[in-house]
Amino acid sequence: MTRIVQSLAEISEPYDALFCDLWGCLHNGVTAYPAAVAALQTFRAKGGRVVLLTNAPRPADFVKERFAKMNIPDDAWDMIVSSGDAAQDAMFAGAVGRKVWHLGPEKDDGFFTHIPAEWEGRANIERVSFEEAEGIVCTGPFHEDTETPEDYRAQFLAAKTRGLKMLCANPDLVVDMGDKRIYCAGALAELYEEMGADAIYCGKPHPPIYDLARRKLSAAFGLPDDSRILTVGDGILTDVAGAAGEGLDCLFVTGGLAAEAFGPDVENPDAGKLEDWLDGQGQSPLYAIGRLR
Repeated sequence: MTRIVQSLAEISEPYDALFCDLWGCLHNGVTAYPAAVAALQTFRAKGGRVVLLTNAPRPADFVKERFAKMNIPDDAWDMIVSSGDAAQDAMFAGAVGRKVWHLGPEKDDGFFTHIPAEWEGRANIERVSFEEAEGIVCTGPFHEDTETPEDYRAQFLAAKTRGLKMLCANPDLVVDMGDKRIYCAGALAELYEEMGADAIYCGKPHPPIYDLARRKLSAAFGLPDDSRILTVGDGILTDVAGAAGEGLDCLFVTGGLAAEAFGPDVENPDAGKLEDWLDGQGQSPLYAIGRLR
């Protein structure tokens, strides 16, 4: 049975590192949760390492750019590993060809312009029109405030007919931007697959992002045993499923995407409702908490 806890500090002693989700755990897309920031600062003050493991489709440097505006201080984390980082590796390796069509908003242009050091001189990827493309790189809808996956069905049919593969830079289906829910690249890739086409994923819950996080953590600080890494997240299909697939302990933040399923008090999920819901999802994280604190 999943154990409901009141604070990260209550369970943090056995762990040397956190793989902590961003959106829904540390911030709501607009501003940080002060209690979550404090919890990570406390973990680090005791010698722990915090890897912010996010399905953001942008490279880590671009994710960091928004931290000051959202009141996320530098002393709350050690490094950022994004789905964008892992997907960049796949794109530069030619996973969907060398001429790619970018499906996504302008804010994600850094996915193409910010070339990691290991790919300098070898990143011969060209962004082209849909008609010229050998593959698709999807970072989200063009207009995330107004569009849904169904808006792309006709174009996806044309892409499928041409045999184009899609590289999905963010496996999340939806996120909450303040009080508004918006579709992510994962929802578009899901529709593309439902139509019989091929999609490639590198973010949570898929192995590439965890492999990258372990490599970066190892290079910077040394890699602890998996039993001493705790994952933290609010996505049952991404954070919780990913942790289970990697054999890592998980703290499920119930006050995120699925908050309404666990009773009226977001800070204190109803134990019975939580257990029934987790059974229905086929998941059993070791711990749960209303909000990260």
